[in-house]
Amino acid sequence: MAKKDEMQENDRRSQRTRALLNQALIQLMLEKRYDKITVQDIIDRANVGRSTFYAHYYDKEDLLISQFEQVLAFFSQQLEKNERSVAPQMDVVGLFRHVQEFPVGYDAMVWGRGMELLYRQGQAFLAKRFEMEFDAMQSAGKQDRVPTTIVATYAASTLVTLLRWWLENKMPYPPERMEEIFRQLVTPSVQAAFASD
Repeated sequence: MAKKDEMQENDRRSQRTRALLNQALIQLMLEKRYDKITVQDIIDRANVGRSTFYAHYYDKEDLLISQFEQVLAFFSQQLEKNERSVAPQMDVVGLFRHVQEFPVGYDAMVWGRGMELLYRQGQAFLAKRFEMEFDAMQSAGKQDRVPTTIVATYAASTLVTLLRWWLENKMPYPPERMEEIFRQLVTPSVQAAFASD
């Protein structure tokens, strides 16, 4: 029983350390560009040792990516909500609301310029998910005029571009309007790509 308690305490300690490091990176990204931040800056701000940092992360990019994993998990959950439609059924309004609820963190990533890496990863992740959804939509033996991979990449890049624009312009429209815009842009193209001759 003592061993189990010790493991739980170590897990809690690890979670606290990760939270401190995440918070330190976000604070620093609000102050200066991501590429100017060093691991030393992060550990000084978090008040943890260098060996503690490297026990949890390989480098500052690994730390940044770990923060984005939560966003990717959210994307995944939303994409699974609705499986079949000609238009992508990701809960886009839910995604925009999620970003809206955590503006400081997203502002830090956008203005800190560390977001380039995250946009690329997020787009690749979304494209794979859209491709799975579009593949499931296809009738057996039906040939689509545009390869599914291209349609999925188009849908993902449109969503990521809209999200980025929305953040960089200080969220001028509500999440509901952003979802409408996404669907107005993507639905006709997806329908045309999958229409039978």
